[in-house]
Amino acid sequence: MYKSNNNIVYDCKYHVIWCPKYRKPVLKGDVEKMLKEILPFKAETLGAEIIEMETDLDHVHLLVSCNPQYGIHKVVKGLKGFSSRVLRENFPHLKSTMPTLWTNSYFVGTVGSVSLEAVKQYIENQQVRTKKK
Repeated sequence: MYKSNNNIVYDCKYHVIWCPKYRKPVLKGDVEKMLKEILPFKAETLGAEIIEMETDLDHVHLLVSCNPQYGIHKVVKGLKGFSSRVLRENFPHLKSTMPTLWTNSYFVGTVGSVSLEAVKQYIENQQVRTKKK
């Protein structure tokens, strides 16, 4: 589904993965539950949408749609910072056992509704269409 703002029409989706510091298995029980409640709220304030979300004990998977002018980096940074602050305030054991909740790194991959080959072919055929006219 396409979204738009004053300048662009877009359909940008990203697969994002990040882990707790030292890959500690802390995403369980009430910590996991609260994380899943607060991330969609924060995403909305960042102008993004979490389409899918799942956790394992030591990592978070998100499918995120966001405005490319704002950028996925700002969204991930906002989600990680906010969730770290909220979770560490509510679960003191996360403060006492880890210097920070999340690692600095994360994975992001684009997810498209059109295949790479289809886009390549579309671009390659642009001049062909113009020359035929």
